[in-house]
Formats: sequence, structure tokens, C-alpha cells
Amino acid sequence: MPVRNRRAAALPAKLSRSWLLVNAATPDAFAPALASEADSVIFDLEAAVPEEQKDTARQHVVDALSGGMTAWVRISATSTDHWQRDLEALAGLDGVRGVVLAETEEPEQVTFTAMRLRAGTPVIALLESALGIENATAVAKAPGTFRLAFGVNDFRKDVGVGEDPLAMAYARSRMVIASRVGGLPGAIDGPPGNTDGEDAVIESSAVTASMGMTGRLVLNRDQVDWVNRAMSPSEDELAWARDLLEKHAQGAAVGDGSYLPRVLRAQKIADLADSYGLWNA
Repeated sequence: MPVRNRRAAALPAKLSRSWLLVNAATPDAFAPALASEADSVIFDLEAAVPEEQKDTARQHVVDALSGGMTAWVRISATSTDHWQRDLEALAGLDGVRGVVLAETEEPEQVTFTAMRLRAGTPVIALLESALGIENATAVAKAPGTFRLAFGVNDFRKDVGVGEDPLAMAYARSRMVIASRVGGLPGAIDGPPGNTDGEDAVIESSAVTASMGMTGRLVLNRDQVDWVNRAMSPSEDELAWARDLLEKHAQGAAVGDGSYLPRVLRAQKIADLADSYGLWNA
């Protein structure tokens, strides 16, 4: 039986703010995740699943995505035997919204993945290493790449940097610029700490937004609403946009050269508010 939050199901993935990862070895968690306010849900066949449970988890995903559910799937890296098995299992399923490719480092990895899926299936390239960040622009321009995502924890392990925003700024900036050069939607940042409370999630998400990234991975379903709020236009921005667009519709004077850019920004905020259901929130 289909299970999906209607607002989230109708939202284009290019606008998704929260990307909730669900361990594919725990199928009882699928329906609650899909009924949550997460903009996109990812069934995780990769890092969350122990080696001895991979085959069972893969079957859980097949059962769910052939039984009415729709979700993204994080698949294994191209360097593993599980990559081909994951793709073979997913190739004909109607419920696959797209895949997240773990440990992406080269553009060809995305293209080879896309070629093994149904035509048009989007691939999110998860960059988790120094080489992945170094090749971010090439990956962003590769056929099949839909968005870039940041595997923060593995990147830190690979490079040896701390979690301070300043230490991570270069990598995030590379992804944001690469996304722009590749004509992609905004990059997706790594997740908050699994036990972070509301204040910590909102604070770290503000850093994400300030860097120009437009989404975040999420490991804890309780954090979804906080990420959505932090990655959305603020109440002040909504009020400003509404006021400017109302005056513009009434034929307000054009004013200086910054007027039209401000109108365009106000319209973008209004469009996001409509997509996220914010006007009546």
C-alpha cells in the first residue's frame, strides 16, 4: 500500500531540503520515514548495513519499492561487489526515485551507474574523500549527475580536518561552485550529529545555508523538521517578499537599479514558500 507524505511526494527533488537516511536492514522504519516531513527519504544499503546483512537489506528494499513505496536508495561504491548487485536489484523497480552513489570520486562512476538504471534515473554523487572534492566540478558535469552531496564524516577521516565550519569551508565551497558550474541544483550537506538537539541542528544548518548549500542529509527522524525550518526562507524573508510583490503588483515605482533584482529574489522566495507549504505554516 502506498505510503508517502503528500507534500513531500509532490516536491521536486531539486528543492529537497531534508534527505532522511533509513537503514535498509530495518524495514519497519520505512513507512514512518515516508510518512514524516522529510522532503526526500533514502533507503540506505551502504554504510548503515553490516556486510552479513547486505543481501537481506537489499531484498527489503526491493519488496518495499515494488509494493507501493517510493524512495531514493543509497547504493554501494563502484569499487565493491555490492555495487553491481544493488543496481541489478533496482533497475526495474517503479518505486526508485533515484540513487545516491557512495564514495564518488570520478565522473565515470556516475555515468556507469546511470547507464545501468532505467533511463533518466537521477544519481546523487556522494563526495566523501579528498579526491572526490578535488574532482567535484568534473563529477558535477558528468552525464547522469543530479546533485552533489557531502559525506562529511568520511571526508574528515580521509583528510584529517576537524568539524569546525572553517575547517570544512573549502570543501563545501568547492561543492557549491561545482554545482553552479555543472548547472545542478544546490549541493546537499552532511548530517547533523545524530543526538544534536534543536538549537544545535538549527545552528549548524545555518552554516550550511550560508555556504550556499540547499539541503542536508539527516540520520535522525526527529531532526527533520528543524532542518526544514533552518533551510527554508525565514519569517522575515517571507514578510519582505510578500510586501514587495504586493507593491509590485500594484504598480509601485521602479526606483533604483536594484529594484528588478529584488523583485526576482522576492519571487524566488515566494515560489519556495509555495513549494514548502510555508505561507500558512
